[in-house]
Amino acid sequence: MVQGRRIGSLEIAKIQALIAENPRWSRWRLSRVLAQSWQWYAASGQLKDMAARTLLLKLHERGLIALPQRRRAPVTRGLDAGPDLLDSLPPEPVVASLSALRPLRIEVVGSKQSDYRRFARYLSEHHYLGYRGPVGQNLAYLIRSGTGVDLACLLFGAAAWQCAPRDRWIGWSATQRAQRLPLIANNSRFLILPWVQVAHLASHILSQIAQQIAADWQTRYHHPLYLLETFVEPDRFRGACYQAANWVHVGQTTGRTRQSRRHRDHEVHAPVKDIYLYPLTSDGPHPLCR
Repeated sequence: MVQGRRIGSLEIAKIQALIAENPRWSRWRLSRVLAQSWQWYAASGQLKDMAARTLLLKLHERGLIALPQRRRAPVTRGLDAGPDLLDSLPPEPVVASLSALRPLRIEVVGSKQSDYRRFARYLSEHHYLGYRGPVGQNLAYLIRSGTGVDLACLLFGAAAWQCAPRDRWIGWSATQRAQRLPLIANNSRFLILPWVQVAHLASHILSQIAQQIAADWQTRYHHPLYLLETFVEPDRFRGACYQAANWVHVGQTTGRTRQSRRHRDHEVHAPVKDIYLYPLTSDGPHPLCR
């Protein structure tokens, strides 16, 4: 299910054909035509084109379709869309040693803070998955040098519902997973800004985040975190920074989606990803399954 609709290979093929037959159409037009063709209306009679647009973006992020390039910058939920004078200024290259930038400033930015708009813009413009705003429990980090120069962004959010290698490593039951999944956070975005060239910066940031995220999460959501997870596409990244920061590689995803499991006669494939975990307590996965 995607956006509440059952999506199989037939539906994906039709969406791919719609995109291929109309190469000049914008994402906005594609989503409206798709919603109209599916007779996708709310109870009020309003066309659910925003739901269709979200569905298309999710399929695009999973590598199942290829949307045309955005024609305008996305409006991030809850953010002031007004112009930022810094947008027009080319960033200064940051080429330095890690020691010259330390101590790093690792700052949690909330959606109502002025720095959050900059965080969202960085991810929207420079991360290959883009960014459409916060969903559910999450922590957004903006990393700066000791003198206040922007270096990186990280986003942590809800853990994957099912992940066989992770679940085997933890050793929990399905009931325990359903109860305790909120005690895991997923590192869904990690961006070193493209003009920053600092050796060992990424692994150092991960190590510093691991020392403070449990307290940050407790402060905001009033419950603990015991484990971090992330998924790395090996065709794009080697995962070297996670390895250097002592994250544990526990296996790979299968490349099959929930649609594949529901429609066994026609597989729906997604990119295979390496799975890395980082326990936040000295007793590893035990707090999650005892």
